[in-house]
Amino acid sequence: MASFSARTTYLNPMYVALIALTAAALIAPPPTAEAVVSCNSVLTTLSPCLNFVLVGGAVPPTECCYGVKSLANAAATKKDRQAVCSCLKSVASSATPSIINNAAELPGKCGVSIPYVISPSTDCSRVS
Repeated sequence: MASFSARTTYLNPMYVALIALTAAALIAPPPTAEAVVSCNSVLTTLSPCLNFVLVGGAVPPTECCYGVKSLANAAATKKDRQAVCSCLKSVASSATPSIINNAAELPGKCGVSIPYVISPSTDCSRVS
């Protein structure tokens, strides 16, 4: 039977590699990947706007405008803006013209500028 000596130090090369990779991962900055805003996130953020979009009105609720502004800030990259556009376009494709018009008015009424029109005919691939 082999005996273990306290003076003998042996590390399996696989453990050494694992320790090195773990250390490198902790030291190196994470790779930069463009985040993409999910449609579920868009719909959740804009849920306070539902009544305004369905019924219309002169001024959207404060919570709605907070959501619109929050979403505009979250859509920081081109891919994010395209994802938000695609989500809104998808929802608009099954909406009535008055609902689409109410939704399209939201950014302006909340003091937010977006680089596309909320419409079922918007080409979201052209959003920059």
